[in-house]
Amino acid sequence: MQPGSISGEKIVSRASSRKPDGKIHVNQKPLCDLTEEALTSYFEMLNGHQPNALYELVIGEVEKPLLRTVLDYAEGNQSLAADILGINRGTLRKKLRQHGLVN
Repeated sequence: MQPGSISGEKIVSRASSRKPDGKIHVNQKPLCDLTEEALTSYFEMLNGHQPNALYELVIGEVEKPLLRTVLDYAEGNQSLAADILGINRGTLRKKLRQHGLVN
């Protein structure tokens, strides 16, 4: 992404509306706090049973909407979406296929 590009300006404009702490907030709460609350609630619902493959479960729940939302934000431009995510375009395409977001 070129400095001063339209895409770059769009990203900077959106990022500047973030809280000063640099964290993503949902309903005035940092996303990391919401994640901790969701996991705590999940553990409580297990009622003493041990979870399996928790990492895959959490990543699976977060990664697909992350990819879909960033791709929508980038108006379908996979190169821009990869730049926004900080990953290689090939990695993005692989993840999109894994989640059934492209053919």
